Amino acid sequence: QVQLVESGGDLVQPGGSLRLSCVVSGNIFISNAMGWHRQAPGKERELVAGITSGGSTRYADSVKGRFTISRDKAKNTVYLEMNSLKPEDTAVYYCNYRTGYYSEYPLRDSGSWGQGTQVTVSS
Repeated sequence: QVQLVESGGDLVQPGGSLRLSCVVSGNIFISNAMGWHRQAPGKERELVAGITSGGSTRYADSVKGRFTISRDKAKNTVYLEMNSLKPEDTAVYYCNYRTGYYSEYPLRDSGSWGQGTQVTVSS
């Protein structure tokens, strides 16, 4: 069992930047994948970005070129650097951890989730 704790959500103006962090603790496997998903009001949760233990990344088309996912294995932490934020990026952002070897971050939901951190983009 693992625990995930997200941080970094905030209110930011359009065009601004934020960095989200997610620390994973507990029974962590060497082979795993971590990702960020988001859920806006009235919408289904969607993948934002994911990264495998081998460093392969996947991004939603809507965030490509603006968001960057990275991880620090020594700290069991995954980050999401968000630039050029838009009002449509407003959502609760959830961290995800799943065990296993993946050549690419999978699209299907599975694994463990954090409690979420609110990102609001508004003037």
